[in-house]
Amino acid sequence: MNTDADTATLVDDLLSHLAEGYIFPERAARAAALIDSRLERGAYADTDGLELCDLISADLFEACNDQHLRLVWHETPISRRDEAELHAALREQIRLENHGVRRVELLPDNIGLIELTIIPEPSSGGPSLAAAMRLVENTHALIFDLRPTRGGSPDGVVFLASYLFPDGEVHLSDFVQGPSGPTRQYWTSAYLPGPRYLDRPVYVLTSATTFSGGEALAYDLQATGRAVVVGETSRGGAHPSVMVPLTEQIELRLPVARTINAVTNSNWEGEGVQPDIEAPAAEALEVARRDAAAVKAA
Repeated sequence: MNTDADTATLVDDLLSHLAEGYIFPERAARAAALIDSRLERGAYADTDGLELCDLISADLFEACNDQHLRLVWHETPISRRDEAELHAALREQIRLENHGVRRVELLPDNIGLIELTIIPEPSSGGPSLAAAMRLVENTHALIFDLRPTRGGSPDGVVFLASYLFPDGEVHLSDFVQGPSGPTRQYWTSAYLPGPRYLDRPVYVLTSATTFSGGEALAYDLQATGRAVVVGETSRGGAHPSVMVPLTEQIELRLPVARTINAVTNSNWEGEGVQPDIEAPAAEALEVARRDAAAVKAA
């Protein structure tokens, strides 16, 4: 069980990282005031582990309305490996998930389906994404099933989206680092290792659990008018983040950049991607398939 001193030290460390690195300084100050007041009132007394993380995470969300900003509890102590080792372990985990490509299928009416659990970095997962796109290159319509997609690489999002545009001249989004920059622009790729998928309907399936990188792909394709989003409003996390160790078993997920779509000049943070065609997640594939078949018939 944590002592009050342990919890106070955790809170001090948390608020220090918020003040130094969070992308919205005014929200960081609001969170600090709220969490400090609740600490003083004993709101975190006699709690530790997952329960304490959940309590503080709820307060962070109340103050900041940011889906990425939260404490993460690890049942076993966090490895003290350096950042390069942690990235290598994550890439290996994604590799064992077939770089996020769970299913590629040819549906009736010559409609292609690609289901993704995560959107990988092109440097490692690009060949798998390219192979999936190659398998659907001759279909009449394409459905990306992002209902189970929990995140991914911004570069992977751009790599996959680039297959749906004719060249490298489409500005998709910007990432603004910290409160005021610098800014990195994301444009479609001029070169791809395979044929582009042009002049045919594209659908994106979303669920209430579609998150982060999955939402980025859905939002960018919807904003540019390149895809129809079918399903449920997504979870609503648009801020790229890093993991900051606070104790041996607690990490802070800290947003360090903001995503700004080039068309809307906004993002989906806190609101989620709004579907063009609403449907329960379990029915979204059939709804999209029927709509694609109808478009083909017309």
